[in-house]
Parts: sequence; structure tokens; C-alpha cells
Amino acid sequence: MIALGIDPGSAICGFAFVQAHNAQISPLHFGVITTSPKAPFPDRLLKIHSELDILINSFHPDVLGIEKLFFGRNSTTALPVAHARGVVLLAAAAHNLPILEFAPNEVKLSITGYGRANKHQVTFMVQKLFNLKSPPHPDDAADALAIAVAAAYEADSPARRNFFGV
Repeated sequence: MIALGIDPGSAICGFAFVQAHNAQISPLHFGVITTSPKAPFPDRLLKIHSELDILINSFHPDVLGIEKLFFGRNSTTALPVAHARGVVLLAAAAHNLPILEFAPNEVKLSITGYGRANKHQVTFMVQKLFNLKSPPHPDDAADALAIAVAAAYEADSPARRNFFGV
């Protein structure tokens, strides 16, 4: 089973594909889709959609995990993130992908065992879980990996059963 995790953003959209097989989760491909702040906003959204469409066609995920929109202190970025999130949901729907939505604390709990973990702790655990030589960079890619892991667990994969000892 292949899970796609997305950390939505209009400037930087993190993505990660992980494979759950025989109670193991391994990364297949991860990174970010970046857009230029100088480009018209609709063109930025189109770029996210187009690149995500190519990625989905290349890796054929079984499920997409995405973070729920969270209104923190910086509410000025909420609307552009919501637009990017909508584009991601559209791409998933166009490919008939089941969508799993997670609150930030659910993702943190899934990857670290603690729902109030900070970004450094999440990145550290992603690096350790996948035995990466260095932390995933930028943070958006690390967050997407954590979301993909949460999606793999939630999709009731063998990895989830092994992780929880069920």
C-alpha cells in the first residue's frame, strides 16, 4: 500500500510517498513543490496541481493524507493555504484517491507518540524512522513524510497493526 502525505502550502507544498509492506514503512519519494511569489496566484495553484498530478500518475498511491487547515497566530497565510489545500483535494478526487484528514496534533502523535511535539521532534523522528542520513529538508518535506506515515497507519495497513501490536 502506498500512502501520499501532503503538507499544503501555496509557496511550498510538501509531498511524500511511503510504502507500507509486511509491517514496514519505507519512503519512496519526498520533496516539495515550490511556486514563485512573483507569479500570479492562479498560476501558482495550477503549478501545484500539475506537478501533483504527475507525481500521482508516477507513484499510484492508494490513499492521500492531508493536514486539516489550522488557524494559528498567522491567520494571513490561512487563505492561500486553504486554496492550495483545495487544489490538492481536487487532484485526489480526480484520481479517485481516498482522503484522510489529520489535525496537526494527530500527525505529531502518530510519528512521535506525543501530540504536542515541536517541529524539531517531528523531523528527528521522521529521520530516525526512515534511517535517513540527514533530516528531511525543508520542514515541509518532513511534515509531509509524517502525514504520509499517519495516513499509512490510519489506512489500516499491516504497518499500523504491527505498530500498535494488534
